[in-house]
Amino acid sequence: MIQFAHPGLLWLFMSFLPLIGWYIWKRRNAYSSIEISTTSPFSEMGRPWKEFGLDGLFLLRLAALGCVIIMLARPQTRDSWRTSHTEGTDIILALDISSSMLARDFKPDRLEAAKDVASKFVSGREADNMGLVIFAGESFTGVPMTTDRTTLTNYISSLEMGLLEDGTAIGDGLATAINRIKDGKAKSKSIILLTDGSNNTGNVAPVTAAEIAKKLGIKVYTIGIGRNGTAPYPTQNMFGRIEYVNMPVVIDEATLKEIASITGGKYFRATGNNVLSEIFEEIDSLEKTEMDIRHFSHTEDNYMPWAWLALSFFLLEMLLRYTIFRKIP
Repeated sequence: MIQFAHPGLLWLFMSFLPLIGWYIWKRRNAYSSIEISTTSPFSEMGRPWKEFGLDGLFLLRLAALGCVIIMLARPQTRDSWRTSHTEGTDIILALDISSSMLARDFKPDRLEAAKDVASKFVSGREADNMGLVIFAGESFTGVPMTTDRTTLTNYISSLEMGLLEDGTAIGDGLATAINRIKDGKAKSKSIILLTDGSNNTGNVAPVTAAEIAKKLGIKVYTIGIGRNGTAPYPTQNMFGRIEYVNMPVVIDEATLKEIASITGGKYFRATGNNVLSEIFEEIDSLEKTEMDIRHFSHTEDNYMPWAWLALSFFLLEMLLRYTIFRKIP
């Protein structure tokens, strides 16, 4: 939609009235006259086409002037906020990035499998306000609540082990996620917490964080990632090289189930890539609530088309005036 930065300048179009009046007066007095007894021999001759062409030159000049006036008024593409009414929910992903997430019972490992499924989940929920919290021995807000899917998926893709101190602070990760989502406007608020271990560090007990989430009306869906039995975990040998050694998979399922039960969520166990994808598909059926989303459109000056039109009208008038309609003194 077109708008003008200086719409008052459009009143300059009123100057066309005296210009047209002057042109008509000038044309009436532009011809010499002679007196003859009768004009009947010339009655069927009519006006020559070039006389009409001279009027066309005047119209071309008016058109060029009109384009200049529009340019002075600064036409712009409209800068506006648009509010759309849709259904959505507030969701925070809380993702474990501790060193054990490099275990290779998933392809290529647990962390990469979780990143892949989380990115697809985020991309598929366009109406939601979403954010990301990462945790290991400490917790950190990677992306605050946003509707910008590109920023969120790019950040998920860039995640790697070593960004945080190692360990598994499930309670701290959950508490950070609660702090980020609690002020969201949607009636439905959910946290998806994914981990492969047991809480072994941090300042907040997982069950305590769950009780806080319950009071704030936040559901927590917990996912324990890791196959049953043993899995190849990364270890460092005496030469500093990474080797993979089969070790028992230990997930504190009791705590994860308790967190989900307290908050009205659900616990899932992911034992492979396909199972993990199915879990996120099930969570994708979360209840939705109506909400308003505001979209911003950028404003830009749009005077160049009018500048080209003004130049075209002016050049066409000059070309015709000094060729076809050239006056010989």
